[in-house]
Amino acid sequence: MHILLINPNSTRSMTDQAHRSGLRAASPGTTISAINPTSTPLSIEGFADEAMSVPAMLAEIRKGEVAGVNAYVIACFDDPGLDAAREVATGPVIGICQAAVQVAMTIAKRFTIITTLPRSVPVIEDLVAGYGASHHCRRVRSINMPVLGLEEDPALAESLLLKEIALARQEDRAEAIILGCAGMSELCDRLSRDSGLTVIDGVTAAVRIAEALVGAGYATSKANGYAYPREKIAVQKAG
Repeated sequence: MHILLINPNSTRSMTDQAHRSGLRAASPGTTISAINPTSTPLSIEGFADEAMSVPAMLAEIRKGEVAGVNAYVIACFDDPGLDAAREVATGPVIGICQAAVQVAMTIAKRFTIITTLPRSVPVIEDLVAGYGASHHCRRVRSINMPVLGLEEDPALAESLLLKEIALARQEDRAEAIILGCAGMSELCDRLSRDSGLTVIDGVTAAVRIAEALVGAGYATSKANGYAYPREKIAVQKAG
């Protein structure tokens, strides 16, 4: 089984971190490869960044289709272009937000998501609502740190996350925590250990869900909604 992890931004070090998290989660016999475009924003922080990242991401999926990739993981918590990616791909395409939310709803009654910047909060709130999980998600919190700041000062990021987890436990009565950025993935185990709450990393969740779907023989439905994009030919009018 070959799973391609795509980081839609152009920061290679973030791709490498997500790749390491994916490799740790993968079962024996699963190949995890990782790629990021070079023409997209350095980080995805808002709707404009999302929009600019999608065309290059779809191009990587098309390459993966030629190479025989079985499933794809979009390693950005905004799940940018997820529906478009499913149109292009034959195998399952898993967004790390949707994966994490589905895992959280399965193992806990209530959960809180902790993301990077405040501007990401409404984006994630809308995603949670779209995934039918608003009743389970107590709150989307922010540590007020840019995505790239997670790599620049990981110790500070970890400290801020632990503080927000403590507040989520006390104020939100959260029973599980979702990390709202792929750049937080390598902190997951320590945060869970130090906080005493189950902390969910979307990359790990997405890889395991992708394995399960491929292993069960499920592919992306091509009936109507996720049908392959239609080829269009421009018609030139005479005269």
